[in-house]
Amino acid sequence: MRTTYEDASVRLYHLDGGAEGGAANTLFYGPLSEAMRIASLQSEDVQDGLFIATDNDVVAYVDLLES
Repeated sequence: MRTTYEDASVRLYHLDGGAEGGAANTLFYGPLSEAMRIASLQSEDVQDGLFIATDNDVVAYVDLLES
C-alpha cells in the first residue's frame, strides 16, 4: 500500500470466495484507523477475505498485519 495515514478515507470490504469470482461486500467507509479496528473484530475466516482500498491502492488486510 502506498504511503497513507490513520485518517485516510478507505473502503473496507470482504471478497467472498463464491463461484465466478464471488462478490465484494462493503463493511465500512471511513478512516483507516476505524477500518482496521472493525477488521480486527471479524473472525479469522472473514479476515482472510478482507481488503482495504484507498483512492489509489488495494491491499489485503492480512498483508497489512504482516508488514
